Amino acid sequence: MFDEHGHWIVIQQGMNDELGNARRYHWPMERSSLIVEPHSAILCNTRLKSALDMTSKRSDGNRRACVDIVREGPRRLRRLIAEAPGPQTTLERWIGGEAPRHLIMPRSINWEALRRAYEFQPRDYEELISIRGVGPSTVRGLALVAELIYGEEASWRDPVKYSFAFGGKDGVPFPVERRAMDEAIHILREGIGEARLGREEKLRAIERLRRCIPPSMRDRVRP
Repeated sequence: MFDEHGHWIVIQQGMNDELGNARRYHWPMERSSLIVEPHSAILCNTRLKSALDMTSKRSDGNRRACVDIVREGPRRLRRLIAEAPGPQTTLERWIGGEAPRHLIMPRSINWEALRRAYEFQPRDYEELISIRGVGPSTVRGLALVAELIYGEEASWRDPVKYSFAFGGKDGVPFPVERRAMDEAIHILREGIGEARLGREEKLRAIERLRRCIPPSMRDRVRP
């Protein structure tokens, strides 16, 4: 989306059919990188115990290793995958820590895309993932080889932080929960009322709150 001043923001949404929920990603122009933590928000009502996050700063070494692997050619990558150990667990399983993390190679890797990447010789991770055909499975496969063979760990911490969702208007991923929406409106309305603001500031804050509410429910928030 663009405004009249040329400012932009990208809002993407992905649906997880298996879990029955959606994630929304916000990419504002203020972020200096499109690769390293470019999102101002990742919204979802579910946080996974383990999720590969190649945008994390903690994945920096893994990203560099992925580029090096691709530059060496698909033939060597095939050998590395063949040499990769099976699913890994950690000692935390035996000492009562977090659930063990499994590193499982994806079933499909786009070898034709990796051949094109080798011929192109990407200089960095941004150039690598810009190559047509380098999709989620290929990214995951490269990340696992970089971690299992080269010891460059990727971040497996789910970057989801919070969600404003009360449900979808079409019932996807679930019907709107009006009671939860009413409670949220009440809490925000009380917070504005108790804030140390002048009358005009409070009225403007309430009006902004009303604009976030569906028209059919706006009567519940009045100045």
